[in-house]
Amino acid sequence: MRDIKAPEEGILTGIEMGNKTSKIPDEVLKEIFPKKFKRSLTYERVYTQLKQMILAGKLKKRKRLLREEIAQNFNVSEMVVSKAFSQLKKDGLVIIKGGVGSFVA
Repeated sequence: MRDIKAPEEGILTGIEMGNKTSKIPDEVLKEIFPKKFKRSLTYERVYTQLKQMILAGKLKKRKRLLREEIAQNFNVSEMVVSKAFSQLKKDGLVIIKGGVGSFVA
């Protein structure tokens, strides 16, 4: 038996009618795949909190961000923090230097 994986949030799924593709509502996906959505919300929570702290000046420019410490403070895995860092990097709020660490931009 094959494992069924949850589609990423917001992705159009394969219900096609002619040239139109309909999107399964997030509420339905949340009901079917609750763990997938819980993980997504966890990453979003960490991302949002860190972003607010940076924008409010609570995390100063060039401050080193320790993934392990942040993971413990938020009671999440380091992978969740890494995902939040990646998004913050895309936003221009964090600089990630391989082998050195992550820093507030």
